[in-house]
Amino acid sequence: MQRFLIFMAAGAIAGAGVLGWQALRPTPEQAGHSMATPDTASIPEGGAIVEVTPPAELSVEARIGKRGFDAKCAECHGKNGAGKNGEAPPLIHKIYEPSHHGDAAFLRAAENGVRAHHWDFGNMPPVEGVTRADVTYIARYIREVQRANGID
Repeated sequence: MQRFLIFMAAGAIAGAGVLGWQALRPTPEQAGHSMATPDTASIPEGGAIVEVTPPAELSVEARIGKRGFDAKCAECHGKNGAGKNGEAPPLIHKIYEPSHHGDAAFLRAAENGVRAHHWDFGNMPPVEGVTRADVTYIARYIREVQRANGID
């Protein structure tokens, strides 16, 4: 009986700790960024969702990644990852900053597809014909374009 009471007390303390942590955790806005998706109502179907300024120069790895991105990703995610309204989200957006979606998230998305969770474009299917190395270079390209647009 005493073990049961100790177990119940430990569970209650753990539950209170989780609730306290959730209540005290900063919101995305307090943490310095917003994960809010942009309003796309005024953007024509297929139009770029965000304005992207390409970097003045890309690393060798990013240039390889750009070729892969243009061949396999741009059809849906738009030129330079600006997104396409009604089709796919922009990858040059705070939602995809490294601290929220690391490079491994790009790899998993390409290999397995992704259930829609931030945007209302539907699920992303796996990308046929890309290797893990291809996605590594593509992620390098996306990260360099993100940095050029103030997303670290």
